[in-house]
Amino acid sequence: MPTLTLAQLLAFNVAVFFASIGPGPAFLVCTQASLTGGRRAGVMTGLGLALVAGLWTLAALLGLDALFDNVPGSYTMMRIGGAGLVLAIAVATWINAESPIADVPRVSRRRAFLQGALLNLANPKSIIFSAGVLLVIFPPGLNATEMAVITANHIALEAVVYATLAWLLNRPSVRARYLALKPRIMRAMAIVLALLGLRLLLFG
Repeated sequence: MPTLTLAQLLAFNVAVFFASIGPGPAFLVCTQASLTGGRRAGVMTGLGLALVAGLWTLAALLGLDALFDNVPGSYTMMRIGGAGLVLAIAVATWINAESPIADVPRVSRRRAFLQGALLNLANPKSIIFSAGVLLVIFPPGLNATEMAVITANHIALEAVVYATLAWLLNRPSVRARYLALKPRIMRAMAIVLALLGLRLLLFG
């Protein structure tokens, strides 16, 4: 008998939405890609982020989070790798702060997608968030169809959020304001990313 309800799915969507728009590495990277690479780069980066976030949710539903409990070294390796990736992005963001938009190399759609996917793939916080939210919202014993619905829902929601962000940041009025404040915005983004990377590296 199905155990998944619309109320549970709605509660999950609210949690995922606010997690997506929070000032974390994923949001900041999608913002940077949208502003420097255009709407298409932002959308493709967002798709990469959304796909892997959904896969982490599926992993949590399947109980893969137990791997981190039983093999602590796997979490440590992923944590260090994720922190290194976030710090590298922070450095690149700081270096490009003064560069005009036209001078920032535009990446291909494939590379933009991979950038988003790799960022979330190297972020164990995603599976910890998913496991915690799933434990609170959903009952045990979900069947394969219900797991697929939750996973597809997560991917679709994040993809819409990041696509909307990319669209907003490429509106002429918003872009004009960004260009005027670009060095300050990018340096602020770099500092936030660096702090997030250091926090992940030092405190897990």
